[in-house]
Amino acid sequence: MKKHILLLLIVLVAGGTVVVSGQAGKFSLSGTVKNFKEGKVYLQKYDNKMLFAIDSARVVDGHFTFKAKVRLPDLYGITLDPTVDLLYPFYVFLEDSPITVVVDSTNSYEHSTVSGSALHEQYAGYKYSAKGFRLDSFIRAHPSSIVPAYVMYRYYSFRLSPEEIESDIALFDKSLDNTQFLQLLKSLPATLRVAGIGKKAPDFIQWDTLGKTYKLQDHLGKYLFIDFWAAWCPPCRAELPSLVKRYEKYHPAGLEILGVSFDKDKQAWLKAIHVEKLPWEQVSDLKFWNNKVGQLYGIRLIPANVLIDPNGIIVARNLHGEELDRKLEDIFKK
Repeated sequence: MKKHILLLLIVLVAGGTVVVSGQAGKFSLSGTVKNFKEGKVYLQKYDNKMLFAIDSARVVDGHFTFKAKVRLPDLYGITLDPTVDLLYPFYVFLEDSPITVVVDSTNSYEHSTVSGSALHEQYAGYKYSAKGFRLDSFIRAHPSSIVPAYVMYRYYSFRLSPEEIESDIALFDKSLDNTQFLQLLKSLPATLRVAGIGKKAPDFIQWDTLGKTYKLQDHLGKYLFIDFWAAWCPPCRAELPSLVKRYEKYHPAGLEILGVSFDKDKQAWLKAIHVEKLPWEQVSDLKFWNNKVGQLYGIRLIPANVLIDPNGIIVARNLHGEELDRKLEDIFKK
């Protein structure tokens, strides 16, 4: 099982050994970073798929020590560069128990190990049980653990119906009610019902690339395909060439597209628009995963999309590939 834990080590630019112990919100974390004699290492708090540095420690002769008050158990990130590793640091579940992480970055973390963490064991068990995996069974097996709460929030919330979300939430122990994962999951069904298929598309205001306001209600009257994406999102970028072709084919017949970006770096956003040669309107509030339109429509994973008819009614959500082609052909062949 130790070998399985290396999946948690998503991106860390150096190797080392980290020891964690905690009690009632306090913990000490000390470690050794190979090939990194001087500099800083950062502890990041995970919040809505974003990471924020909450503490830093100087690395001296390859060694560092953290001492801070943090919420336990919860998910954190460890990184040597919070700008480079904004999306992919070394994710770690911190809990009130001695945890040892031996990181070997010389061969894609193949020989990295983690021991002493029941939470890591649970998460690794999930990662290696994709075949035949049932979320409800995983929750029932660990109803008081933050790990299935995170798994549901991170990997399943975007694919579940409001009723399925509510059913699965009911399986968790009440002790998890105040965790960030359960709090968001509990608010999601109401959002999805408001912005579901057959509902009037919620109005919103965002800002285009020139800083001018874009109000949804001012752009209805044709079929509008809202594409939720970001410059930093490889799957989003991979979809864009085919989306451009669909736009060229159906725009003369009345299809409009609006890009809603989950970027926070305006220059990266503008560059991606230019590189991908996107001809449709683009808006963003540059708030990353806190994008207000994304929250309004319950977007938990990108790329995502919403198709709105000329009357402002949502007729489809999250259509991709052939499924999207069939829908557009059915609409515009008439």
